[in-house]
Amino acid sequence: MRHVGSLVALAIGDALGAPLEGSLHTGPFVTEMRPGGRHFRKKGEVTDDTLQAMAVAESLGACRGFDQKDIISRLISGYKKRTEWYGPTSSLFFDLVQSGTLPHHAAYLVDKCRGSSRSNGSVMRGFPLGIFFPAREVYNVSIDCSAITHFDPVAGHCSAFLNTMASNLCRGVPRKTAFRHARSLCSNPEVHAVLGNYDQYRIIPGLDAVECSHAALTCFMNAKTLENAILSAINLGGDTDTVGACTGALAGAYWGLDAIPVRWRREVEGYDELVRLAERVWAGRMDR
Repeated sequence: MRHVGSLVALAIGDALGAPLEGSLHTGPFVTEMRPGGRHFRKKGEVTDDTLQAMAVAESLGACRGFDQKDIISRLISGYKKRTEWYGPTSSLFFDLVQSGTLPHHAAYLVDKCRGSSRSNGSVMRGFPLGIFFPAREVYNVSIDCSAITHFDPVAGHCSAFLNTMASNLCRGVPRKTAFRHARSLCSNPEVHAVLGNYDQYRIIPGLDAVECSHAALTCFMNAKTLENAILSAINLGGDTDTVGACTGALAGAYWGLDAIPVRWRREVEGYDELVRLAERVWAGRMDR
Protein backbone atom coordinates (compact mmCIF):
# COMPACT_ATOMS: atom_id res chain seq x y z
CA MET A 1 0.00 0.00 0.00
CA ARG A 2 2.84 2.38 -0.81
CA HIS A 3 0.71 4.37 -3.26
CA VAL A 4 -1.95 4.96 -0.61
CA GLY A 5 0.73 5.75 1.93
CA SER A 6 2.14 8.46 -0.31
CA LEU A 7 -1.09 10.45 -0.67
CA VAL A 8 -2.24 9.93 2.92
CA ALA A 9 1.16 10.87 4.38
CA LEU A 10 1.25 13.96 2.14
CA ALA A 11 -1.99 15.11 3.77
CA ILE A 12 -0.74 14.21 7.25
CA GLY A 13 2.48 16.17 6.79
CA ASP A 14 0.38 19.07 5.54
CA ALA A 15 -2.04 18.92 8.49
CA LEU A 16 0.72 18.53 11.08
CA GLY A 17 2.70 21.41 9.60
CA ALA A 18 -0.13 23.85 8.93
CA PRO A 19 -0.45 25.25 12.48
CA LEU A 20 3.31 25.87 12.54
CA GLU A 21 3.54 27.65 9.17
CA GLY A 22 5.83 30.67 9.35
CA SER A 23 7.09 29.81 12.82
CA LEU A 24 10.68 29.63 13.99
CA HIS A 25 12.21 26.24 14.81
CA THR A 26 13.04 27.19 18.37
CA GLY A 27 9.74 26.13 19.98
CA PRO A 28 8.80 22.81 21.61
CA PHE A 29 9.13 19.74 19.38
CA VAL A 30 5.66 19.03 17.97
CA THR A 31 4.58 15.40 17.61
CA GLU A 32 0.78 15.53 17.40
CA MET A 33 -2.01 17.14 15.40
CA ARG A 34 -3.07 20.49 16.80
CA PRO A 35 -5.26 23.45 15.81
CA GLY A 36 -4.09 26.97 15.07
CA GLY A 37 -1.85 28.69 12.57
CA ARG A 38 -2.26 31.65 10.23
CA HIS A 39 -5.78 30.64 9.25
CA PHE A 40 -6.54 28.99 12.59
CA ARG A 41 -7.13 25.56 11.19
CA LYS A 42 -8.93 22.81 13.04
CA LYS A 43 -6.99 19.84 14.36
CA GLY A 44 -6.14 17.59 11.40
CA GLU A 45 -7.38 20.06 8.79
CA VAL A 46 -5.44 20.11 5.52
CA THR A 47 -4.47 23.10 3.37
CA ASP A 48 -4.32 23.87 -0.34
CA ASP A 49 -1.28 21.58 -0.55
CA THR A 50 -3.53 18.56 -0.14
CA LEU A 51 -6.43 20.08 -2.07
CA GLN A 52 -4.24 20.66 -5.11
CA ALA A 53 -2.69 17.19 -4.91
CA MET A 54 -6.19 15.73 -4.71
CA ALA A 55 -7.21 17.75 -7.77
CA VAL A 56 -4.33 16.23 -9.75
CA ALA A 57 -5.23 12.76 -8.46
CA GLU A 58 -8.88 13.22 -9.39
CA SER A 59 -7.92 14.28 -12.88
CA LEU A 60 -5.60 11.33 -13.40
CA GLY A 61 -8.30 8.96 -12.21
CA ALA A 62 -11.01 10.48 -14.39
CA CYS A 63 -8.95 11.06 -17.55
CA ARG A 64 -6.65 8.04 -17.26
CA GLY A 65 -3.73 10.30 -18.09
CA PHE A 66 -2.38 13.83 -17.94
CA ASP A 67 -4.96 16.32 -19.18
CA GLN A 68 -3.93 19.94 -18.69
CA LYS A 69 -7.37 21.46 -19.22
CA ASP A 70 -9.00 19.07 -16.78
CA ILE A 71 -6.35 19.69 -14.13
CA ILE A 72 -6.73 23.47 -14.47
CA SER A 73 -10.49 23.16 -14.10
CA ARG A 74 -10.18 21.07 -10.95
CA LEU A 75 -7.52 23.34 -9.46
CA ILE A 76 -9.69 26.39 -10.01
CA SER A 77 -12.68 24.67 -8.41
CA GLY A 78 -10.61 24.10 -5.27
CA TYR A 79 -9.30 27.65 -5.36
CA LYS A 80 -12.82 29.10 -5.41
CA LYS A 81 -13.66 27.30 -2.16
CA ARG A 82 -10.79 28.68 -0.06
CA THR A 83 -8.93 31.42 -1.94
CA GLU A 84 -7.23 32.65 1.23
CA TRP A 85 -5.31 29.39 1.55
CA TYR A 86 -3.45 29.70 -1.74
CA GLY A 87 -0.01 31.16 -2.35
CA PRO A 88 0.58 34.31 -4.41
CA THR A 89 1.84 32.58 -7.55
CA SER A 90 -1.06 30.14 -7.88
CA SER A 91 -3.62 32.72 -6.76
CA LEU A 92 -2.61 35.23 -9.43
CA PHE A 93 -2.60 32.51 -12.07
CA PHE A 94 -6.10 31.31 -11.15
CA ASP A 95 -7.43 34.89 -11.05
CA LEU A 96 -6.03 35.61 -14.51
CA VAL A 97 -7.45 32.42 -16.02
CA GLN A 98 -10.85 33.09 -14.51
CA SER A 99 -10.78 36.55 -16.06
CA GLY A 100 -10.23 35.05 -19.53
CA THR A 101 -6.45 34.90 -19.91
CA LEU A 102 -5.16 31.81 -21.68
CA PRO A 103 -3.37 29.52 -19.21
CA HIS A 104 0.05 29.55 -20.89
CA HIS A 105 -0.03 33.34 -21.10
CA ALA A 106 -1.27 33.63 -17.51
CA ALA A 107 1.73 31.59 -16.28
CA TYR A 108 4.06 33.90 -18.22
CA LEU A 109 2.38 37.02 -16.82
CA VAL A 110 2.58 35.75 -13.24
CA ASP A 111 6.29 35.13 -13.64
CA LYS A 112 6.87 38.63 -15.01
CA CYS A 113 4.59 40.40 -12.52
CA ARG A 114 6.12 38.69 -9.51
CA GLY A 115 9.67 38.64 -10.83
CA SER A 116 9.78 34.86 -10.43
CA SER A 117 7.56 31.80 -10.28
CA ARG A 118 9.96 29.34 -8.72
CA SER A 119 7.83 28.87 -5.62
CA ASN A 120 6.90 25.44 -4.27
CA GLY A 121 3.21 25.39 -5.23
CA SER A 122 3.70 23.06 -8.18
CA VAL A 123 5.99 20.75 -6.21
CA MET A 124 3.50 19.97 -3.47
CA ARG A 125 0.68 19.02 -5.84
CA GLY A 126 2.60 16.77 -8.24
CA PHE A 127 3.06 13.56 -6.26
CA PRO A 128 -0.02 11.74 -7.66
CA LEU A 129 1.86 11.82 -10.97
CA GLY A 130 4.45 9.60 -9.31
CA ILE A 131 1.74 7.15 -8.33
CA PHE A 132 0.29 7.07 -11.84
CA PHE A 133 3.31 7.22 -14.15
CA PRO A 134 6.38 4.95 -14.13
CA ALA A 135 9.67 6.64 -13.33
CA ARG A 136 10.82 6.58 -16.95
CA GLU A 137 7.86 8.79 -17.91
CA VAL A 138 7.05 10.89 -14.86
CA TYR A 139 9.95 13.34 -15.13
CA ASN A 140 8.75 15.07 -18.30
CA VAL A 141 5.09 14.90 -17.32
CA SER A 142 5.94 16.57 -14.01
CA ILE A 143 7.63 19.46 -15.83
CA ASP A 144 4.52 19.90 -17.98
CA CYS A 145 2.24 19.82 -14.94
CA SER A 146 4.36 22.38 -13.09
CA ALA A 147 4.43 24.69 -16.11
CA ILE A 148 0.64 25.04 -15.95
CA THR A 149 1.05 27.62 -13.19
CA HIS A 150 4.81 28.05 -12.69
CA PHE A 151 6.62 29.44 -15.72
CA ASP A 152 10.07 29.11 -14.14
CA PRO A 153 11.59 25.72 -15.13
CA VAL A 154 13.33 25.37 -11.76
CA ALA A 155 9.99 24.62 -10.09
CA GLY A 156 9.27 21.98 -12.71
CA HIS A 157 12.60 20.22 -12.27
CA CYS A 158 12.18 20.18 -8.48
CA SER A 159 8.77 18.58 -8.89
CA ALA A 160 10.12 16.12 -11.45
CA PHE A 161 13.03 15.08 -9.20
CA LEU A 162 10.78 14.29 -6.23
CA ASN A 163 8.05 12.70 -8.36
CA THR A 164 10.58 10.40 -10.02
CA MET A 165 11.64 9.28 -6.58
CA ALA A 166 8.03 8.80 -5.47
CA SER A 167 7.26 6.75 -8.58
CA ASN A 168 10.15 4.39 -7.95
CA LEU A 169 9.41 4.18 -4.23
CA CYS A 170 5.75 3.31 -4.85
CA ARG A 171 6.98 0.44 -7.01
CA GLY A 172 9.28 -0.94 -4.33
CA VAL A 173 12.61 0.50 -5.49
CA PRO A 174 15.13 1.03 -2.65
CA ARG A 175 15.51 4.58 -1.36
CA LYS A 176 19.07 5.20 -2.53
CA THR A 177 18.36 3.68 -5.93
CA ALA A 178 15.32 5.93 -6.36
CA PHE A 179 17.44 8.93 -5.44
CA ARG A 180 20.21 8.04 -7.88
CA HIS A 181 17.70 7.54 -10.69
CA ALA A 182 16.13 10.96 -10.10
CA ARG A 183 19.57 12.55 -10.00
CA SER A 184 20.55 10.89 -13.27
CA LEU A 185 17.51 12.31 -15.04
CA CYS A 186 17.79 15.86 -13.70
CA SER A 187 19.03 18.24 -16.39
CA ASN A 188 18.70 21.53 -14.51
CA PRO A 189 22.14 22.54 -13.15
CA GLU A 190 20.88 24.20 -9.96
CA VAL A 191 18.41 21.47 -9.05
CA HIS A 192 20.95 18.76 -9.87
CA ALA A 193 23.58 20.45 -7.71
CA VAL A 194 21.40 21.04 -4.65
CA LEU A 195 19.11 18.01 -4.64
CA GLY A 196 21.73 15.72 -6.11
CA ASN A 197 24.10 16.64 -3.27
CA TYR A 198 21.49 17.27 -0.59
CA ASP A 199 23.80 16.39 2.30
CA GLN A 200 26.18 19.21 1.38
CA TYR A 201 23.70 22.07 1.74
CA ARG A 202 22.13 23.73 4.76
CA ILE A 203 18.39 23.18 5.14
CA ILE A 204 16.26 26.27 4.50
CA PRO A 205 12.54 25.38 4.72
CA GLY A 206 11.40 28.24 2.50
CA LEU A 207 8.81 28.98 -0.17
CA ASP A 208 11.41 28.66 -2.92
CA ALA A 209 11.02 25.41 -4.86
CA VAL A 210 14.65 24.38 -4.45
CA GLU A 211 14.76 25.22 -0.75
CA CYS A 212 11.51 23.39 -0.03
CA SER A 213 12.42 20.34 -2.12
CA HIS A 214 15.87 20.15 -0.57
CA ALA A 215 14.45 20.34 2.96
CA ALA A 216 11.92 17.59 2.24
CA LEU A 217 14.44 15.37 0.49
CA THR A 218 16.97 15.73 3.31
CA CYS A 219 14.41 14.95 6.02
CA PHE A 220 13.32 11.86 4.09
CA MET A 221 16.75 10.54 3.19
CA ASN A 222 18.08 10.95 6.74
CA ALA A 223 15.06 9.40 8.49
CA LYS A 224 14.87 5.91 9.95
CA THR A 225 11.06 5.86 10.11
CA LEU A 226 8.14 7.59 8.45
CA GLU A 227 7.20 9.28 11.69
CA ASN A 228 10.72 10.57 12.15
CA ALA A 229 10.80 11.95 8.60
CA ILE A 230 7.57 13.94 8.92
CA LEU A 231 8.30 15.24 12.42
CA SER A 232 11.77 16.34 11.36
CA ALA A 233 10.19 18.31 8.51
CA ILE A 234 7.43 20.10 10.38
CA ASN A 235 9.69 21.08 13.24
CA LEU A 236 12.06 22.96 10.96
CA GLY A 237 9.80 26.02 11.01
CA GLY A 238 9.27 28.09 7.87
CA ASP A 239 6.91 26.72 5.23
CA THR A 240 6.06 23.78 7.44
CA ASP A 241 2.88 22.59 5.73
CA THR A 242 4.51 22.26 2.30
CA VAL A 243 7.80 20.82 3.52
CA GLY A 244 5.76 18.43 5.66
CA ALA A 245 3.54 17.46 2.72
CA CYS A 246 6.48 16.81 0.38
CA THR A 247 8.35 14.82 3.02
CA GLY A 248 5.22 12.85 3.82
CA ALA A 249 4.62 11.97 0.16
CA LEU A 250 8.12 10.51 -0.16
CA ALA A 251 8.02 8.76 3.21
CA GLY A 252 4.59 7.27 2.57
CA ALA A 253 5.72 5.97 -0.82
CA TYR A 254 8.72 4.32 0.83
CA TRP A 255 7.37 2.94 4.11
CA GLY A 256 3.74 2.50 3.06
CA LEU A 257 0.37 3.09 4.69
CA ASP A 258 0.91 0.67 7.57
CA ALA A 259 3.88 2.71 8.79
CA ILE A 260 1.70 5.77 9.38
CA PRO A 261 0.72 6.01 13.06
CA VAL A 262 -2.94 5.11 13.57
CA ARG A 263 -3.52 8.26 15.61
CA TRP A 264 -2.57 10.40 12.60
CA ARG A 265 -4.72 8.39 10.20
CA ARG A 266 -7.72 8.85 12.49
CA GLU A 267 -7.24 12.59 12.80
CA VAL A 268 -6.34 13.76 9.29
CA GLU A 269 -9.16 15.36 7.35
CA GLY A 270 -10.62 13.31 4.48
CA TYR A 271 -8.77 10.06 5.18
CA ASP A 272 -11.29 7.80 3.42
CA GLU A 273 -11.36 10.04 0.35
CA LEU A 274 -7.55 10.09 0.19
CA VAL A 275 -7.44 6.28 0.27
CA ARG A 276 -10.10 6.04 -2.44
CA LEU A 277 -8.32 8.52 -4.67
CA ALA A 278 -4.94 6.84 -4.32
CA GLU A 279 -6.45 3.46 -5.15
CA ARG A 280 -8.19 4.88 -8.21
CA VAL A 281 -4.99 6.47 -9.51
CA TRP A 282 -3.02 3.28 -8.88
CA ALA A 283 -5.65 1.13 -10.59
CA GLY A 284 -5.35 3.22 -13.75
CA ARG A 285 -1.57 3.61 -13.70
CA MET A 286 0.35 3.65 -16.96
CA ASP A 287 2.87 0.83 -16.36
CA ARG A 288 0.59 -2.18 -16.46
